Amino acid sequence: MSRPQSPAAPPRLRVEYVEAASPEALLAQPDVLAVFGFGHDAPQIDDPRWLRVPLQPYGAAPLEVWHAQAPVMHGREGEIAWACDGQLLFGAIEVDEPAGHTGIGDHSGILMAAEHAYRALTRFTDGSEYPHLLRIWNYLDAITLGDGDAERYRQFCVGRARGLGTFDTSNLPAATAIGRCDDARRIQVYWLAARVPGTPVENPRQVSAYRYPRQYGPQAPSFARAMLPPDGSAMPLMLSGTASVVGHASIHEGELLAQLDETFANFDALLASAREGRPALPSVFGAGTRLKVYVRDAEDLPVVAEALDARFGDRVPRVLLHAAICRRELALEIDGVHDAG
Repeated sequence: MSRPQSPAAPPRLRVEYVEAASPEALLAQPDVLAVFGFGHDAPQIDDPRWLRVPLQPYGAAPLEVWHAQAPVMHGREGEIAWACDGQLLFGAIEVDEPAGHTGIGDHSGILMAAEHAYRALTRFTDGSEYPHLLRIWNYLDAITLGDGDAERYRQFCVGRARGLGTFDTSNLPAATAIGRCDDARRIQVYWLAARVPGTPVENPRQVSAYRYPRQYGPQAPSFARAMLPPDGSAMPLMLSGTASVVGHASIHEGELLAQLDETFANFDALLASAREGRPALPSVFGAGTRLKVYVRDAEDLPVVAEALDARFGDRVPRVLLHAAICRRELALEIDGVHDAG
């Protein structure tokens, strides 16, 4: 699955958003590690580097392209699609929830699917030359359906932890867990791993997710707030899904624009923490930033779009997606990458 790579060639990743109707020309480029299309209009293409993300965009969405180092190898191993360049590994898996576990009040199907996906992911990366997880995305349907510990997101967290097995919370990857809105009881997980580890970053305004108190479920979420790339690499800071949470509590319930402002206050604090380890990182978002903005209610999408236009103009490339957030009181969540433009 890997090719020889000179130790003098550090990991490299560049993320761009490209306006294109089809990914074929992009996939023909020898340095492309992965390409992502959003929503039901994204084409079906049989290439392990192509992934249709099941979230509907607001307006015409660009394709997200990951450029690494050429040449990129790719293939499939069982359920997992993969691509690698000798330093970085992209992987993806989709798992259907088992029949008989999706009835009213029974949300164990997502626990089983998440456990299966993460067990496969862990086995695949641990057995490869890319054992260090940097970033993971999780998309699952009906994320807040169910009450108490039976809620699907809480069940997902249990399944994820079981699939990861024994893990050190100080080395968890950055991550996003977002709700699909297509009624497909299938979890989609994709990730970026590396030969050498990155450095997790936490937000001083927030309790680390893996230290959340019991009120949020039997298993605390297993992720870091951000991930600094490996030392010496030409890669961006990877930002986890970030929302209007201070400490461990959601704030500004019912106030969409206040939640947006609080989310960016969290990013300000997160960038300040990351800059302690990489001072060259810009202190504010700009041309080297790429954001994915997840908005729970479809009617809020134009409001958020207008607010982002007022905040950034065209300085910060972004994609707006209709998606459910992992807490019912949260109206939006944002993730992305950040580097010098």
